[in-house]
Amino acid sequence: MSSLPYNDLAGAMRERFGCRVQKVILDAGFTCPNRDGKVGTGGCIYCNARGSGTGAFSSLSVREQLEKGKVALRKRYKAEKFIAYFQSFSNTYGPVETIRLRYEEALGVPEVVGLAVGTRPDCVGEEALNLLAELNRRTFVSVEYGLQSVHDRTLELINRGHTFSVFQEAVDRTRLRGIDVCVHVILGLPGEGRQEMLETAAALAGMDIQAVKIHLLYVVKGTALHRLYESGAYSCLDREAYAGIVAEFLSLLPPSVVIHRLTGDPHPAELVAPQWALEKQTNLRAIREAMEERNTWQGKNWKPGISL
Repeated sequence: MSSLPYNDLAGAMRERFGCRVQKVILDAGFTCPNRDGKVGTGGCIYCNARGSGTGAFSSLSVREQLEKGKVALRKRYKAEKFIAYFQSFSNTYGPVETIRLRYEEALGVPEVVGLAVGTRPDCVGEEALNLLAELNRRTFVSVEYGLQSVHDRTLELINRGHTFSVFQEAVDRTRLRGIDVCVHVILGLPGEGRQEMLETAAALAGMDIQAVKIHLLYVVKGTALHRLYESGAYSCLDREAYAGIVAEFLSLLPPSVVIHRLTGDPHPAELVAPQWALEKQTNLRAIREAMEERNTWQGKNWKPGISL
């Protein structure tokens, strides 16, 4: 039983698999419809040319990336099993034959016990979902949808390229096939205050999702957000405000939802602001302290049908 005031990923994986399980981040060479012209060409305002992925191993095959990642994660975390995490860009966006080859290559690596597939809710056609459903019958599969906010005005402002209703439909279609869903949200988006962020939590609390990944919005060099920041049109949350909002956000989520992440991991050389975003352990401690000060925990304020 975890001593943390939220349902953390490490504990959930240990409960499911009986040992320490870590995700190995992969770049499978896919792209994004918000970059190649299908939806847009600029990407989201916070993404640079590398998008959401590291790009660290993009010159290696999926198998090579996994083997290299396994060595590092064994050494750092004493991990025994691994999830192949297709993170970079949209990993259901492409010919289904190519997608299948990438997934099967990953599942053929020893000690890989499942897939986590990062994608957009407007990139899951029937063929891709049917493939994921097929794989889900023989191994663990989770689809990670980038949502960021439930507010359409925010999604438009950040050039997301889809609406909340598109996300809702994608979740419904995914869950009909019995596939786990993890939702990515970003706190501190332009134009959003505490109320809007908590409305995102309340909306997700009423949906059939299994996990949430919470990110801090930070400013990366060369992005549209960087230009907004330099012009004074955008300012970042401070650590105290962020920790307090995360604490409230978690209190609205069902206790069963697994929390994959509570903040972000910016690249130091690319980060413009806030500099405190680099202090991960301090930030996690600040969130736990904020929850303790408020005498709150994940699910404390959750009720079926909750709305704000």
